[in-house]
Amino acid sequence: MSTSAAINMTSNPLKLGVIFVGRRRAGFDMEWGQGMEARVRHWLSKAGYSVVEPKEKVVDEATLRTAMGLLEKQELQALIVLQTTMGDGRLAPTLAQLWPDPLVLWATPEKPEGEMISSCSLVGAHCWASTLRQMRHAFELVNGDPDAEATQYHLHQAVRLAATVRRLRSVRLGVIGGQAPGYFAMSADPFTIHHGLGARVQTFSLIEFANVANGLTEDAVADDVAKVKALGLPHKDTTDEDLPMASRLYLAMRFFLENENLDALTVRDWPEMPNMFGQWPYLGIARLTTEGRAVACEGDADGALTAWIGESLGMGRCYLTDWLEHDEETITAWHGGCAPLSMAPAPGEPGGPRIARHFNIRKPAVVEATLREMPVTVARFWRCDGHYWLTAREGRTIKPRRQLMATNAMVQMEKENPGEWFEQLCHAGMPHHVVLFEGRHEAVLRRMARVLNMEFI
Repeated sequence: MSTSAAINMTSNPLKLGVIFVGRRRAGFDMEWGQGMEARVRHWLSKAGYSVVEPKEKVVDEATLRTAMGLLEKQELQALIVLQTTMGDGRLAPTLAQLWPDPLVLWATPEKPEGEMISSCSLVGAHCWASTLRQMRHAFELVNGDPDAEATQYHLHQAVRLAATVRRLRSVRLGVIGGQAPGYFAMSADPFTIHHGLGARVQTFSLIEFANVANGLTEDAVADDVAKVKALGLPHKDTTDEDLPMASRLYLAMRFFLENENLDALTVRDWPEMPNMFGQWPYLGIARLTTEGRAVACEGDADGALTAWIGESLGMGRCYLTDWLEHDEETITAWHGGCAPLSMAPAPGEPGGPRIARHFNIRKPAVVEATLREMPVTVARFWRCDGHYWLTAREGRTIKPRRQLMATNAMVQMEKENPGEWFEQLCHAGMPHHVVLFEGRHEAVLRRMARVLNMEFI
């Protein structure tokens, strides 16, 4: 797979603002700079973004403010700034005031022949970057030709990072019932979450959840049961009679996501739910995560936010899991049964998903599966000492040495000694859930930590 193909561009394109910083008087190779502008515009027009560019080029304070007055009405998700010939560095502090979120600075190449210094584009971007850093204003830096695949890949990542941070300011996390007993580190501290990510927390009681689940009509439940059957998931030790309640729990979670305008959700599934409903909600959580919803079990607030961030960055579905055990090379990732169906083999194949009873409290309905073999990133955001931390390492899921009930995976780490890494994470206060994303994403997550001013472990 090419690097550019590895970026997951959604069908709903990101809306970008693009500012070309020009010059009040001629300097450098203006013809080269104009040609580079045209090439940038041409590539952006094909790249799958919705692009807004001010009609007048920015050359001074007045034109910058006019341009931003136009752009602020466009509901942009990211802003790219280019100097194809070096512009005025005094504009950087003004733009930082007018755009509080991360900026994407894109430096374009010099003309490859002749004695003339053609653009000083990288010098201009460097000047802005140093100013922004000393202002503690986040930015991403891209350097390269718009037709180069490596530049395109880096730009896609930078845009997604900037857009994710901007979107986080309006993310709403729903917490139903709080965290599971004793899982203090997974709790939702609304103030640290707000200060660290910008997201907001809204809590709901299990009684509110039960009222929604029990109030669903029989027709709505029957319609959803038909959708579950269409998935082709075989039963292990459950029957079709277990499906209506599983659908109620799924539909109730969807109700909160959609009717409370939630971007992410976490649910206290034990000890109450098996007793209140006679079922676990894991089949419903597995379905929601397969659909791209950021949903976590056991009240894991930052686990749900980690899933949302991964989706926003284009990393796709994630499997929230316990770190069950490890040796010098592998980690056994195991949980009660709510992994995305897309991360397992197809139903009916060895290790494919099937509906089962919980391994411990023998009630339905969980998804039992073994993750398919693939490259993965093991990652996690969490709060400790009043601020956020982030970790990520790359590996590959391999055939487990033994079959485990519920959801099972063995991760062969590429570079990291799991035991040494685990000890680091424990001393940094990381909760006992990590998430697995398909693909290699450590580099972009390291950049995410930097742009959010987090410590990376």
